Amino acid sequence: MIPFFYFSRKEQRGILLLLFLVIVVLIVELYVPKSSTEEEERRTPEEEEAFQTEYDAFTASLRQQEEERTRREENRAGGVRPLTPFPFNPNRADSATLCHLGLPSWMARNVIRYREAGGKFRRPDDFRRIYGLTEEQFLTLRPYITLTPEDTLRSSFKEASSARQASSHRDSAVSVPRILLHPDSIYTPREKYPPGTLVDLNRADTTELMKIPGIGSTISRLIVSYRQRLGGFYDIGQLQEINLDAEQLRPWFRIDEQAIRRIDLTTAGIETLRRHPYINFYQARAMVEHRRKHGPLSSLKPLALLEEFTAQDLERIGHYVTF
Repeated sequence: MIPFFYFSRKEQRGILLLLFLVIVVLIVELYVPKSSTEEEERRTPEEEEAFQTEYDAFTASLRQQEEERTRREENRAGGVRPLTPFPFNPNRADSATLCHLGLPSWMARNVIRYREAGGKFRRPDDFRRIYGLTEEQFLTLRPYITLTPEDTLRSSFKEASSARQASSHRDSAVSVPRILLHPDSIYTPREKYPPGTLVDLNRADTTELMKIPGIGSTISRLIVSYRQRLGGFYDIGQLQEINLDAEQLRPWFRIDEQAIRRIDLTTAGIETLRRHPYINFYQARAMVEHRRKHGPLSSLKPLALLEEFTAQDLERIGHYVTF
């Protein structure tokens, strides 16, 4: 090996500079966080599913806000647009046909979503139940609604069962339209509760939920499924998170918060925490790391100092944790 001091002073400085650059590169590789692309490549299937759920909920929220914005702009531009009615079949008309009638685009989408969720117009008066349709608009269009004999006949039990099963696969927390199915459709039982009846939202099963006017098998399963993921509801307004009209359903429900299933933050691991709809992977990891460094949590206040949590996050999570 050639002695270091054999080199000239200029060469020695060059060697030291080279060694310094090598050390800097190694430090950067070891301690600088990887790019978001590399993090995405390392996601587990569970993380990818959680990310997709959050993304779908976000896009659904954007769609709803866009519909509300469009509706407000149309109202400001001159109120309800005049209709140009012509004969149409609401069970087959596409969005372009509905818009040609004079209905706004967001209302046309409500009709399409109603059909995609398994709904069917069996008589002209069924069209009155579309979310956003005014009584004046309905009375104008009613004489032009044309239904075929197949539309008015109810499906056989086997066909109805297949339709419900197919609809349940399509539905998710973000895909059900913000309208209620017709009470007389094949998806709801014949016996309904009278007005003034209160049902416990945290204890009712699908059979009891279907006795509420406007709730069929698809919506009842959606409510029960989301309730199981949450651990229970603390406010009826949470139904909006699965795109249901909470205000229309509010008169039928009461809530027993004692039935809420809570997570013990002193022992719960990352996988248990991240399965809750209100806790993402990074928040779950932050909780466990804080517990490891500072001991068991006795409240959520220390988490308010972490960038992973907002005040709204902690308010929602507070209903589902115990210490």
